[in-house]
Amino acid sequence: MLTISEPTCPAPVPMHRLHFEKPGPPRRTELPGGTPAWLVSRYADVRQVLSDPRFGRAGLYAADAPALSDVPDLVNDPDLMFNQDGPDHLRLRRTLRRAFTPRAVARWRPWIAAIVEELLDRLEARAQPADFVAEFALPLPVAVISRLMGLDESAWDRLRHWSEHAFSDGTHEGDQVAAARKEFGAFGADILAERRRAPGEDLISGLVGAADAEGDVPQAQLVGLVCGLVAGGHDSTMTMLGNALLYLLGERRETWPRIGADEEAAGRVADRLVHLVPLGDDRGSARHAASDVEVGGVTIPAGAIVLADCGMANRDPEVFPSATLHDLFAPLEAPTLSFGAGPHYCLGAWLARTELQLALHRLAARFPDLRLAAPMDAVAWRTGTTSRSPRGLDVRW
Repeated sequence: MLTISEPTCPAPVPMHRLHFEKPGPPRRTELPGGTPAWLVSRYADVRQVLSDPRFGRAGLYAADAPALSDVPDLVNDPDLMFNQDGPDHLRLRRTLRRAFTPRAVARWRPWIAAIVEELLDRLEARAQPADFVAEFALPLPVAVISRLMGLDESAWDRLRHWSEHAFSDGTHEGDQVAAARKEFGAFGADILAERRRAPGEDLISGLVGAADAEGDVPQAQLVGLVCGLVAGGHDSTMTMLGNALLYLLGERRETWPRIGADEEAAGRVADRLVHLVPLGDDRGSARHAASDVEVGGVTIPAGAIVLADCGMANRDPEVFPSATLHDLFAPLEAPTLSFGAGPHYCLGAWLARTELQLALHRLAARFPDLRLAAPMDAVAWRTGTTSRSPRGLDVRW
């Protein structure tokens, strides 16, 4: 009897093995749905697109603009701070800017380190093999953002559920995403109302006070700001931690002793990993050209959608020589574009970098014999969202 098997999709490659073409001049391309766009990939060109106010985000959501996603996710919510431009964006950004400066994050460092040590204590007490994602990569950033925002542990499971739908890659049903976003929005509105009634020392209370002082900040934008902070504040760091450990233990085990012995060196490793290992498979950060703009000797016409490929730009040999590109202990030759650039530069960059440095350094110091409990190709990947990392990662020590 002839048996016909279902075709199988190839397993996703680890994020550090993604292939990047050599960057070149701006060229025409298409969005996944077929909409024409321009691809910008050289370091200087990408920085220009991300920094030039003539390339904005708000124009992507005009009434006559093509849809960037078939699913109404948080990332494409026009009320999100990331999707605002000019005075509207600046007004929202001012409400948070002081909270995430390097000086502010430095004040948080001792209690972030304490959370790291507590989680390492719990990990050490677990039977082996233990799941690094469940025991460390997820609870660390969730605990950090929850403390910053004054949220208790009872909300953690709901926050994770909402975040997965907020960053959907289009594979979730539209009504599921809409329902999750509605619940998430109601949660954000309730938290804002509660902090107005009884302000505390947390980030949301500071946000409410700053927004009231700023004036004329729409409630929908404040809710989007809270939801974006909650979701982005833990998803990105969890993704970075899972992908980083898979890479380090699976292919760069020789770096582990130095990471554990030298906190400053661990910081350089964290910088290189953020630079080299993207959060997801979607590489382009989209912008809308408000007028004709020359980029890299090419005129991009008004109304065009532009994809700034930060992954390719981060490998531009004119800026990041091949001799040191994969030297994890070498300082970066120029600022990474993994956190963006210009007015939409990620406010949480310094916090994410601090969490990754402390986590890797203390993990390597406490567990010098840490190793993967299964081959790299056995990893089950967390999919369905715009970020991608191991769903679980069993380790021994």
